[in-house]
Amino acid sequence: MGTRYWTVPIARAVVAFVPAVVITFNADHSADFGLIVFGAFALVGGLVTGLLSWKTATDPRDRSIFAIQGAVGVLAGALALAMYAGGLGFFLYIVSVWAAVTGALELYTGIRIRGRGQVARDWLVVGALTAVLALVFLLLPPHAVVAVGLLGAYLVIIGVYLVIAGVSLSTAHADAKRDLASSSTDSDTP
Repeated sequence: MGTRYWTVPIARAVVAFVPAVVITFNADHSADFGLIVFGAFALVGGLVTGLLSWKTATDPRDRSIFAIQGAVGVLAGALALAMYAGGLGFFLYIVSVWAAVTGALELYTGIRIRGRGQVARDWLVVGALTAVLALVFLLLPPHAVVAVGLLGAYLVIIGVYLVIAGVSLSTAHADAKRDLASSSTDSDTP
């Protein structure tokens, strides 16, 4: 990963927290509201994930996978916003498909580089949580209030995890930089 990759999980966390707050403090938990909030989240999250990962990931395969993941988010978000009156069935469907595809892509990326750093673990955890969201939405008895509330809970959990991941990556990078500077200073001393 590039030295600035820590900005990606932080930006993704911010994108997750905004709709989580909107869901939490809004009494309307209808499917239409859920589609609008999910659509905005998926659209902006897709752009952030795709563009920032493309700029900061060093492995071309990782960049490509996250670009695809971002495109899926943009497409799902645009569909949700365009069809915001699609009802509960469409809300459950679009969130399930988005979560299954993006969760699988992030899991695959984490598995592919497993053991090569902290970022692999972060991708595995976020991918697994997103895949679980897909399963929950598939198995959930259709109820708009519960579904929108679960989306909000997912966004909070992902947001908190991504903040921790971003701060950990930033700290690890700063520690490595400091250790490198310290070792070069020690080698200059006779």
